[in-house]
Amino acid sequence: MASVSPVLSAVLADNQTYASDFGDKGSLPLPPARRFAILTCMDARLDPAKFAGLREGDAHVIRNAGGRASDDAIRSLVISYKLLGTREWFVIHHSDCGMETFTDAIMRGLLAHSLETAQITPEGWQDLGQGPGAREGDFISWLTISDLAQSVVEDVNRIRHHPLVPPSIPIYGYIYDVKTGQLVEVPAATEAGVAPGG
Repeated sequence: MASVSPVLSAVLADNQTYASDFGDKGSLPLPPARRFAILTCMDARLDPAKFAGLREGDAHVIRNAGGRASDDAIRSLVISYKLLGTREWFVIHHSDCGMETFTDAIMRGLLAHSLETAQITPEGWQDLGQGPGAREGDFISWLTISDLAQSVVEDVNRIRHHPLVPPSIPIYGYIYDVKTGQLVEVPAATEAGVAPGG
């Protein structure tokens, strides 16, 4: 039998602790009680449940690298509204985001060199792997960020003008400050996301 990694063991133990006091959470309804959704970054320093005051069953949280309005993120938001009744959406990027530290060209070059984990150095990203790599990264838009506030505006605009998104949904744009825990509004993004008559 294969050995169990310490990470797997810890996760399963923590799950047992959580499940032992699960209470009536098993009877929560499918639609989110507070009727909103958050699109945000996968960064481990962000805990949407804490920064937005959420409990199980309150809201949908959609996460990806950078909190970007990718096709898949929009797919999730549309399902969130169309089938599960959310009425307001937040796009929340964050300060000190790793997506600001590289470009599509850098990522493609790193992957072409090797599939090992790269390392950031004072000179930038360095691939320490020996290879082989793969060129499939050339066909992916990595949705990197060169201007943090502008990226929020771009994502709100993309969602606002998507043909599957009803104009009645207000979309708010914020940046989470990883140093203070505060949500800082990006006024141009929220303005772009205003629902007509809102």
